[in-house]
Amino acid sequence: MIVSKKFIPSLFTILNAFCGFLSIVNASNGQFESAAWFIIYATLFDMFDGFVARLLHTSSDFGVELDSLSDVISFGAAPSFLVYSLFFKNYEGIGLAIASLVLVFSAIRLARFNTELIGHDKDKFKGIPTTIAALTVCTYTLFYHEKIFSKNQSEYIMFILVISISLMMVSRFSYFALPKINKRTIRKNIPFIIAVLIIFVIIAFTKGIAAFPFLILYTLSGILMSFIKIFIKKKPPKANIRAQVRLS
Repeated sequence: MIVSKKFIPSLFTILNAFCGFLSIVNASNGQFESAAWFIIYATLFDMFDGFVARLLHTSSDFGVELDSLSDVISFGAAPSFLVYSLFFKNYEGIGLAIASLVLVFSAIRLARFNTELIGHDKDKFKGIPTTIAALTVCTYTLFYHEKIFSKNQSEYIMFILVISISLMMVSRFSYFALPKINKRTIRKNIPFIIAVLIIFVIIAFTKGIAAFPFLILYTLSGILMSFIKIFIKKKPPKANIRAQVRLS
């Protein structure tokens, strides 16, 4: 049986969804670190499906829809269930409502992303990606919960974190997408690629501890860039400043 090359990117997307399912299974069995790792594995498959689709020139509307459905499972339902099971289960209805925010807002964000998508790739987008939100939850769970912060402290931190990243997913702050991997984009984005490599080295050197702060910085970068743009727009051009000085 000959497998069409169009199916290959979809295979990675399906593996993404399967990792999300395994995360939920592990969280339901109390294996919370394994659940967090499966969400991280899902992000790797999510990266590869787009890369393979561009490499094989098989990007399609079907692939976009399948990718979004898989993302809702892996980066919406799975982290929501992990957060509820680990941090909010004792808070009953309130805990259930707070934990569900990641799922609800990731679904809204993905729906908005698809309706605004022109072609099959975007250089920038509004709101933090669902992968960033999910990774933020996972890296805190793996490297900070009951290692740097106590269980009680983690509950307060996760309460603030879940609400914040959920709102940031549907915010209008702009974030740049990672450059597509080809010779032209590599040459054009050498400083950015070097910076990303340095970040990965730091994360590896710290055995993952630095991942959570870098994800928080990425989330804050959209807010910072928006304020910078507002400041630049309000600042009068140099020519106008000179003219005002002459008139005075």
